[in-house]
Amino acid sequence: MKNKIYEQRVLRKWSQQKLATLCGVSRQTINALEKQKYSPSLELAFKLANVFNTTVEALFYQN
Repeated sequence: MKNKIYEQRVLRKWSQQKLATLCGVSRQTINALEKQKYSPSLELAFKLANVFNTTVEALFYQN
C-alpha cells in the first residue's frame, strides 16, 4: 500500500519527530511508513488521517 505521508508532512514543514509525537508513535515508525516498508494498523491510519485533517482513503492508496 502506498501513502502520501511524506508529502503531507513536508507540506506542513513538520519533522518526523513532530509527526511521531502527534501520533503517539516513534520517529522510526514514521520513517518506515514514509519509506513504505509496512502498512500501518487501522488505528494508526486513522490517527494519521486525523492529524493531517484528511481521510484514510486520501492518505493511503493501492498501486
